[in-house]
Amino acid sequence: MHRILFRRIIQSTLGIGVTNGYLKGFIPPGTLWQGQSKGFCVPALNCYACPGSIFACPIGTLQHFVIIRAVPMYFLGFFVTFCMAIGRMACGTICPFGYLQEILYKFRSSKLRIPVWMTYIKYAVLAGLVFVIPYYTLQPWFSKLCPVGTLIGGLPWVTVNPEIRMMIQELFWVKIAILITVVSFSALSKRPFCRVICPLGAIFSLFNRISILRLAWSEALCTHCDKCTRICPMDISVYMDANNHNCIRCLDCTQCPAVSVVAGPGRVREPAGEAAPEAA
Repeated sequence: MHRILFRRIIQSTLGIGVTNGYLKGFIPPGTLWQGQSKGFCVPALNCYACPGSIFACPIGTLQHFVIIRAVPMYFLGFFVTFCMAIGRMACGTICPFGYLQEILYKFRSSKLRIPVWMTYIKYAVLAGLVFVIPYYTLQPWFSKLCPVGTLIGGLPWVTVNPEIRMMIQELFWVKIAILITVVSFSALSKRPFCRVICPLGAIFSLFNRISILRLAWSEALCTHCDKCTRICPMDISVYMDANNHNCIRCLDCTQCPAVSVVAGPGRVREPAGEAAPEAA
């Protein structure tokens, strides 16, 4: 429980207080932070055009380089190093939109389980909306449709700036519809945006099995009680796949004695020892 509380504090502090901490931007008519920090990305989705944004969005930056036909070596170097170290952990400890989805899921409602095959759609989103379509249209289409951008960028701007309200066109209502859909499904399923759509999560997930920080599962201690699945915000059964591509390394599952954190290329499954007591 203390680990979960700590994760919430980090998500709130970094995702809201630091990444989007330019409060002056929300004062009508709104302004954009243009400091040198805008040349750097945070390892989470963050709208460059948000009035409070102090840093750039990694997916927005990636699309920019796709459009100008350039290879951002420093950008790639930073993210490969980051991913090799902790895999998809930023999704579970920094991203405020992921935190929002977890809050929405706590609402009392009928619950739906996302089929496993749907969790691979995010790779198609990464390939199509981040690389292929921007390359040919010279437009950052994922950023244009991103519900995170709509929530923290689009809605604040139309609220504080009357001139921007006058510029609203059909695309804005498409963005609102996408945001409403994601928010609605977040009350029904665990982190649907992270599992099905997010292209940044897709990039991070490619490193989950080879990163330095990983999860280990002990067959000897596991009773297959499914506690790990119930508390996992990504609906993963750790005993089936400890370092699943959807794992966001939130470490909530380490509340179970059968799950632990390992560093380095060590085993992710310990050999069976004394049999664990059978689950009730």
